[in-house]
Amino acid sequence: MNNKTWASVDLSLVPNMVTSTVPGPKSIEYHDRCSKYMKGYSSQVKLFPVTFESGYGYTLKDVDGNTYLDFSSGIYVTGLGHCHPRISEAVANQAKKLMNCHDFTTKVKMELVEKLHEITGGRFGGFQFYDSGTTAVEAGLRCARAATGKQEFISFWRDFHGKTYGANSLAVVGPDTRMRAPGFMLAPRPNPYRDFFGRTFEEAWKDSSPYIRMIEGILDNECASGGKNVAAIVLEPVQGWGGSIVPPPDFMPALRALCDKREILLFADEVLCCMARTGKYLAMDHWDVTADITTLGKGFGNGFPVTALAVSKDLAPAIEKISASSSYGGNPMACVAALESIKVIEEEQLNERSAHLGEIMLERMKKMKEAHPIIGDVRAIGCLQAIEIVKNRETKEPFAEAGTMIYQKAFEKGLAWVPSGHILRMSPPMILDDEAALKGLDIIEEAVAETEKHFGY
Repeated sequence: MNNKTWASVDLSLVPNMVTSTVPGPKSIEYHDRCSKYMKGYSSQVKLFPVTFESGYGYTLKDVDGNTYLDFSSGIYVTGLGHCHPRISEAVANQAKKLMNCHDFTTKVKMELVEKLHEITGGRFGGFQFYDSGTTAVEAGLRCARAATGKQEFISFWRDFHGKTYGANSLAVVGPDTRMRAPGFMLAPRPNPYRDFFGRTFEEAWKDSSPYIRMIEGILDNECASGGKNVAAIVLEPVQGWGGSIVPPPDFMPALRALCDKREILLFADEVLCCMARTGKYLAMDHWDVTADITTLGKGFGNGFPVTALAVSKDLAPAIEKISASSSYGGNPMACVAALESIKVIEEEQLNERSAHLGEIMLERMKKMKEAHPIIGDVRAIGCLQAIEIVKNRETKEPFAEAGTMIYQKAFEKGLAWVPSGHILRMSPPMILDDEAALKGLDIIEEAVAETEKHFGY
């Protein structure tokens, strides 16, 4: 596999921090001026209020001239690299011809749906396009209800599905997300490192049946009519916000079998996981499982706001019942961004590249874990990765204070990435060179070592 890409840079020059303090003075000034009016920033911005100016491939530059190695891809978005020349050119050219014609057919929309049908093996019978992940999820919920005539949903602890009311009702990811609609039930899902049933990692990895039994118990005892009013079970194939948690190999097939037995739809929210992020177009393909409803997003347009709803052939008529179109969904610029992104994944073999990066980075992270007592667990599936920070490996007590410090120290050294309390998340672009991937992990290890010293380890 070719290790060099269009985005390759001289790594002796990246990262390159030119200001004495980071964020630099212009970053602080611009952020302060913006935040006077802009409210609701994410935790990663609040912890490190840098002001970015430009990006190229796997690097970012701020307004002070500091250059960062990017391990965040925006937020799981620019997986094909910042400003990929083919995608940028295609969007710019389309913007000169036609930006929006509501949901009328365009040639590029036709080409996109045909390409989606091709890369997903013809398993889906209907598509619709949107401009955000949460909008696509909401459409999927409406489609499930229209197709089944049922009203309730089961989803999982610490999954994330969006910030509008229905999508928010599928999850509880913090104290500010507890305003949930009626008819939405939550269940635990497998996390072998923190098994709900108290088993070892090895025991939990081999057997997901206790979780399937618990879901059946919720269906029988908490849902209306013994579960007969449940339209769909909704989940992220791999937890993103929850910490890049990969389910055991038997979980998805068992969940598919449960849905079939109970006549419940399976809804895979692939907004975060799709388009080579895990080494596959769809993460569910790791387990040879096809959901009835699937949502795509984030990396689908490599930074351009485009998402999709995909449903099985049996459910395609239900899309016609939900007033599925939207103002911006499927506009020509969005379609050309998504279509060109798929072509780039194919031609640059980025599914294979993502899988390779996941393997070499996980191997390196395991060595880091051996050397550092505050690293409790490391995990990766393609370019969806995490390091979990704990106070004690035996108790596994989360160490959020240390996680924040590691995040900030690594950012100061020139690594742009994603925090989540005690879980440090990484979503590097799939076009990383091997050397760039390992250099980023070297920066993280330096930050871990400094943090351990600070806390007396």
